[in-house]
Amino acid sequence: MHGWIILDKPLGLGSTQGVSAVKRVLRQGGYGKGIKVGHGGTLDPLATGVLPIAVGEATKLAGRMLDSDKVYDFTIRFGMQTATLDAEGESVAESDVRPTREALEAVLPRFTGPIEQVPPAYSALKVDGERAYDLARAGEEVVLASRAVTIHSLKSSPSKLGEGDHRVSDGGGAGRTGDAPPPRPAGAVPLPIGDGEELLQEITLTAHVSKGTYIRSLARDIALALGTVGHVTMLRRIKAGPFTLGAAISLDKLNEMGQARTLEQILLPLRAGLDDIPALALDPDQAGALRQGRVLVGIAVDDGQYFAMLGENPVALVEALDGNVRVVRGFNLD
Repeated sequence: MHGWIILDKPLGLGSTQGVSAVKRVLRQGGYGKGIKVGHGGTLDPLATGVLPIAVGEATKLAGRMLDSDKVYDFTIRFGMQTATLDAEGESVAESDVRPTREALEAVLPRFTGPIEQVPPAYSALKVDGERAYDLARAGEEVVLASRAVTIHSLKSSPSKLGEGDHRVSDGGGAGRTGDAPPPRPAGAVPLPIGDGEELLQEITLTAHVSKGTYIRSLARDIALALGTVGHVTMLRRIKAGPFTLGAAISLDKLNEMGQARTLEQILLPLRAGLDDIPALALDPDQAGALRQGRVLVGIAVDDGQYFAMLGENPVALVEALDGNVRVVRGFNLD
């Protein structure tokens, strides 16, 4: 068993629990003990969607998945910011401001392309050797440095519109619970509010983002740019690297196929995690040399990474430079 199982992670399940579920199914299905299993990128318990699970030799490529782009659908509910920036946390700021769709569409380009982003205090990043979320839960103030990320695209989807009072303040009514009003960011868009104009209570967006991007922070910053506050109420990953929901299965389906010993039917090949890397065909002597850790010399290929193959059998992920080919990750599939 070497390859990828793509889970459609349900709400409330952690990524490590997803790994444990696959391990259990492999064991119960009689696929053998000691099969390596890992995940290709953490997905919060309150998020759902694509969770790539690497099995066997694919675990050597799991780290590469961490560097891949991701695509998310997410919903921002306006009017309240929480400590965790999602529905799990307590309110830390409230505002009666609701943006129009016109105002929202005006700010989205500001969050497209390279941006600086401050990660949430409730995140797995480490501060002086401690997880930020552990410090935050202990009541300590967590200050994280901003980081450069890239939002490749950001667009709105049909959403629920406000059903309440449409005649709200354009900023004067914003207030932080028990504190001063939240700061209005420099250059925040004036909200074009007219009589009877519909205002957004929430909005669903789709974002294609680089590694290291926090959707909860993106939602926070979009709300602040609109002169209000907000938090994420729905987060669904619809793509991780080359993997999409089209290949994803539910936990129930995973258990069912494990009991029937048909997991091979949904196991994607090792190379599925490297669909952006060209193949490099080897002869038996070259394959043997790479398996021994030797460098191939005089190979007429462009510089870059390749998926080295002997026929249909993966041999290694390799790096070519000036005609020399070196192993980056070797696969033991014999």
